[in-house]
Amino acid sequence: MHHSYRLPYHLVVEEGIFDRIPEVMKDVIPNLAEQKTILVTEENLKSIFEEQLDRIREDFNSPELYLIQSASYDAAVALAKYITMNDIQTVVGFGGGTVLDLAKFAAFVSKTTLISLPTTLSNDSLASPVAVLGTEGKARKTFRCTIPHAILVDVNTIVSAPERQLLSGVGDTISKYTALVDWKKAYDVGQEKVDDFAYMISKMAFNSVAYNDMKELKSKDFIKRLTQALVMGGLAMEIAGSSRPSSGSEHLFCHALEENFSEQVSVPHGIAVAMGSYGACKFQNRNIAKITRIIKEYGIPVCPSTWNITPEIFVGAWQSAGETRADRYTVLNETDLSEEMLTKLYYEMEEVFA
Repeated sequence: MHHSYRLPYHLVVEEGIFDRIPEVMKDVIPNLAEQKTILVTEENLKSIFEEQLDRIREDFNSPELYLIQSASYDAAVALAKYITMNDIQTVVGFGGGTVLDLAKFAAFVSKTTLISLPTTLSNDSLASPVAVLGTEGKARKTFRCTIPHAILVDVNTIVSAPERQLLSGVGDTISKYTALVDWKKAYDVGQEKVDDFAYMISKMAFNSVAYNDMKELKSKDFIKRLTQALVMGGLAMEIAGSSRPSSGSEHLFCHALEENFSEQVSVPHGIAVAMGSYGACKFQNRNIAKITRIIKEYGIPVCPSTWNITPEIFVGAWQSAGETRADRYTVLNETDLSEEMLTKLYYEMEEVFA
């Protein structure tokens, strides 16, 4: 049941932390500034955070800036090859989920130290032991990898991110409400084992956001709380040895939107799983008032039509959700997913979240 797992050496949420990374890490890696390092980010972030990136590179003895083009499996393997061929010892990932997932997988394959510097708190990829990477066409696959050796969150950088990205992070956290019940359902039918410790940590992550009186998204206190919740979600997955503590039927709905309807709609991951949580909660016969309250209090935009999701797309996404991870038992395995029922759910959400 228990496998070995690793926790990050450092999790620090502070203003200006990006300006003193080697100093923060010196108790673990005393000679970090001298190590051969690569700084991984993407083109648009390079232009937005040029001064910040320059300061980080100065601290690290001017490491190479590696700009990724896409978050594909091939791109991650190419980066891993580049790291090993050039004897690079430290990988610094600077960006959102796309960059961090790619850096995580490349560091895992190349067995190098990974420092995660998130520029947004839109999902739990900053700490999770999985990387979601593109494969063939529109398909994305979840690959097991290692969690970062350090997660350093600069409050000033996060405050500059669009509010919608923070709402996406909240959405990813509240989706644990339904993911945990799906995990228990899989256990009940003999498909999964449930790690009680991982379950408890994931539930704590949900509770810290669900019962939080402080909703000022751009405040330092809230950013600290959301960071901790997302990191707890990642650590729960690391302890469980799978993504089950954080991913259930609501995530399958999100995968179906991405894989089957990406030409028509594009919904941020955390908002799509929050939207899926409402439906999953209904299918699980749970307290729908609780999830409704949280979504409304934070103002997460889960009304399907806001994202150009028509009744047909909504029905199609739920009906094809189970196929996106056929090996994963959820409430969808025991739910009537008729067009009539799902269309009714669509209009209910339109009314509730109008």
